[in-house]
Amino acid sequence: MRLNKSTGHAIRILIECARAKGELVKVADLATSLDLTMQNVFKIVHILSRNRLISAARGRNGGVGLARPPEQIRMGDIVRAMESTDIELDIDAPRKKTGQAAVSGVNRVLDDALEAFVAVLDQHTLADMAGQREAGDAAAARKRGKRARKSPQSRSAIAVSNSRLVGRSGGN
Repeated sequence: MRLNKSTGHAIRILIECARAKGELVKVADLATSLDLTMQNVFKIVHILSRNRLISAARGRNGGVGLARPPEQIRMGDIVRAMESTDIELDIDAPRKKTGQAAVSGVNRVLDDALEAFVAVLDQHTLADMAGQREAGDAAAARKRGKRARKSPQSRSAIAVSNSRLVGRSGGN
């Protein structure tokens, strides 16, 4: 199943709120840090607020924060809030050989598949996602650190040895 972009954005917004550890996060800061438009963030925050995943405070010191602890927010809750979770084939559409029973059977199969998908997501919490991303960021920083440790001299030595190999193979 493919999720909408707005669902991915909603997950990222909620992860940022989880990392704020109870502090309110300004929508402008979310838009900047996640490289989204303010309008898009406001739209997503509104949906998340209606579904009681985020609480919003207006005013100069306002912002958004999680409505409950990240350990209590399931990934399935986020998907249900952001995605249409009712799949149905159009029974009234003109059909040649397909009967109504066959269409309703397909609808049952699609409903079961969607329930299984969301059930897997329900096994994971927002706290899990926030922790995984931090671990991923640390691993990426370590990789960048290893690349940055190579001196310019060692890079030029590699380039010279590569050019010698190319020169040899080209001359034979």
